[in-house]
Amino acid sequence: MITDVIIMAGGFGERLWPASSPTHPKQFMALNDNISFLQESLIRALALKISGKIVVVTRKDIENECTLQIKKLAEHSEEADARKLLAESIVLAEPAPKHTSAAIMLGVNLINKLEPDSSHTFLVLTSDHVISPVDQFAKDCKNAADAAENGKFVCFAIAPTQAATGYGYIKAGKDLTGENHTFKIENFKEKPDEKTAKEYFESGNYFWNSGMFAFEGKMFLNEMLSCTPKVSNAFEAVTKGKKPSLKQVNGVYVIKSWPEMEITYQDVPSIAVDKAIAEKSENAAVVKATFKWTDVGSWDTFSELCTNPMNNKVVQVECENNFVYSDIPVSLCGVKDLIVVAKNGKLLVMKKGESSLVRSAVKAIEF
Repeated sequence: MITDVIIMAGGFGERLWPASSPTHPKQFMALNDNISFLQESLIRALALKISGKIVVVTRKDIENECTLQIKKLAEHSEEADARKLLAESIVLAEPAPKHTSAAIMLGVNLINKLEPDSSHTFLVLTSDHVISPVDQFAKDCKNAADAAENGKFVCFAIAPTQAATGYGYIKAGKDLTGENHTFKIENFKEKPDEKTAKEYFESGNYFWNSGMFAFEGKMFLNEMLSCTPKVSNAFEAVTKGKKPSLKQVNGVYVIKSWPEMEITYQDVPSIAVDKAIAEKSENAAVVKATFKWTDVGSWDTFSELCTNPMNNKVVQVECENNFVYSDIPVSLCGVKDLIVVAKNGKLLVMKKGESSLVRSAVKAIEF
């Protein structure tokens, strides 16, 4: 079973600008119930009833906000969950963003340092997904844990609902259990063009790569050494050094001092764990998700999911099919199919379906 959870929460969320900013990125935003994406990930971790810890890997400049998010969730949770959040959560701030391999390596090594005599089966989550129902998610995590405990590096595959070009794809191979849920990975495919995405979708053999993983801790470290030794070697100072000291901020544990981490991050390469391990390992497997999954990576997706935006006053006169997300009064007249976002003193106006342009606009206006 899953013993420990690593939540990656260090992103900048440029595609949801201007509501998402470097100091208040997407993982702190909420859809309809005032529960942030990070808090939703924490709730999923709690649902697994793990025996170990929850490690939130983030950036130094938003470490404090992460602790506040955990504290606020604990204040509105049942006693057992609140106790788990405050006693067993650790916010781990990276010295610099170095992609998912370094973040996961850091989380695994932290748990190994704190509990060296125990075996650990990890689940890695992101902090920008919408997943439901939770009981189906827990069931799929059990299948992933079983595969992980049998020496597999496990990805979660999402059955595509459209011929999307914004996701990497996984082709499932041999059924490893005979129960149609866990498969050997035949190959990975980069984000395709429209023609190829349509072929993948129509074939029924390709799945979206969700960016969530499960593995046994020692297996993960061995696979990293075998598949991408540059990452593994950069962590020598961490693996051979002392365990870090902890302190509490807002009632939540954070890393007070870890000099070996600072040394490691001077040399560790920036590489996605998919490329570092999953695409190279002979032990890569995939669990087909039975839960509903959405990557909230664009305003088009956000607008579809957000049915009750917490707006200031909005007036629309002879308008059709617009989405407004604003902390100031907004009036629209005679327009349709627009997304209007006014947050943090900045304004985005875009035609629905053009979310791919937002990142370019952000770079032009912010830098």
